[in-house]
Amino acid sequence: MLRRQFLNSSSVLALGAAVAPRVLFAAAAAGPLPDLQAVRGDRSPVTIPGAVLKDLKESLRGSLLLPQDAGYDQARRVLNASIDRRPALVIQPSGAADVSMAVSFANSLGLLVAVKCGGHSFSGQSTCDGGLQIDLSPMRGVQVDAQRRRAWVEGGTLLGAVDHEAMAQGLVTPLGTVSHTGAGGLTTGGGFGRKARIHGLALDNVTAVDIVTADGKLRRASPKDNPDLYWAVRGGGGNFGIVTAFEFQLHPAERKVVGGSLVFPLDRARDVLRAYADFLPTAPDELYLDCWVVYPPGTPGVCGFDACYSGSAQDAERVLAPLRKLGTPLKDSLKSMDYVAVQRSTDQTDARNRGDYTKNGFVTGINERTIDTLLAGLQGGAKRTTVAYFQHCGGAIGRVKSDATAFPHRFALANMMVMTQWDVADGNVEPIEWSRTYWKTLEAFTRGFYVNEVEGNEGASKMNANYLGNYARLAALKRKYDPTNLFRLNANITPA
Repeated sequence: MLRRQFLNSSSVLALGAAVAPRVLFAAAAAGPLPDLQAVRGDRSPVTIPGAVLKDLKESLRGSLLLPQDAGYDQARRVLNASIDRRPALVIQPSGAADVSMAVSFANSLGLLVAVKCGGHSFSGQSTCDGGLQIDLSPMRGVQVDAQRRRAWVEGGTLLGAVDHEAMAQGLVTPLGTVSHTGAGGLTTGGGFGRKARIHGLALDNVTAVDIVTADGKLRRASPKDNPDLYWAVRGGGGNFGIVTAFEFQLHPAERKVVGGSLVFPLDRARDVLRAYADFLPTAPDELYLDCWVVYPPGTPGVCGFDACYSGSAQDAERVLAPLRKLGTPLKDSLKSMDYVAVQRSTDQTDARNRGDYTKNGFVTGINERTIDTLLAGLQGGAKRTTVAYFQHCGGAIGRVKSDATAFPHRFALANMMVMTQWDVADGNVEPIEWSRTYWKTLEAFTRGFYVNEVEGNEGASKMNANYLGNYARLAALKRKYDPTNLFRLNANITPA
């Protein structure tokens, strides 16, 4: 009787045929579930009757987690410990069929939807308050075909698994710089990495995807199948659906690279930044070089470089010679290393029990005014780690046309970032306030920003403008594949 009343109520007639055949069919086998209060995408309230939740749960091969269930707290958590949100329900799909069912269910009710892969979203958009979180962590796996140089990667896979499986066959695809990053979010937004200057962004190496769009349908997107969707998902982030599987192009690679850091005292920061500015335009594609100035909490700062050179070992010293001219560093860890180990080398620097706040923007170069402004405002804090950081772009990334994929920022030589981290137990908002004020002095030197590192409150006009000449096409495709903006917790594109 409850189910019949629910289906006849005016507030949920939208469930319709999409959910009824697939969700509302299970016989009552366990005890009843209570009604659940949730929110729609516009944050208006909606009640989901317990009978419907029970049917949904029994229809999934994966898990449905409610706030009282074991595993719920682990699922809702994200990397940034300052984000503490509580979804009304969490679905952990076992495969594409469960993803399709979850999306159909959410779409029919208009639920607020968050999609979690690795949980690295600094702004916490892979979780939500009151909505449905789709946690892809059970969908992790990699298959490598060394002969065809292809890797098939499930949508919830972490990039370290791809590195491990591919390099075992002497192959690689460029995927990020922290091994516990989710391959899905990284790739659909861009995907900078230590091999990107040789082989392009992660998204440049995607040959096909399987994706569940807002109507709950599983689609193949490739140069031959739904080519417009294939174009959009490579740079359009999570706007167009949930990728359940990626097909990546792999490239032959030596297992050994020259990697590590050069660390200098803070009083050498201007010299370090000048050397980096001079080096950026002429660095060979085989060299990936980041530059940073770091203030640990309450201690003197340091500055330096993180490098990964994938060329021949005998050329490494010649290529790195301009950096050696800076003199004897406090620390020199540059050496021949296993590439997979290099990919894990900065894992511990990502927050796990800390708050994290980031601002970023692309630069076409670094001039003296940029260096002056960066150093003039940069300061440490007693209870925060403070970082000014440049991530290396250019090389093969810049040799792709700006409209070849949805990612338009092919002109960038580096991504300039300001990052702060703090112990959330302190309840400290000072790092965020300081970062916003400081970033305002640097933003004028940037052109656009990386959508994988957005704050989350940029606003529609700024977000849309960030896609430059690709925006109109993206907005039209958003209307085609997600007209109600079901997938809105991301670097959101307004449907045309």
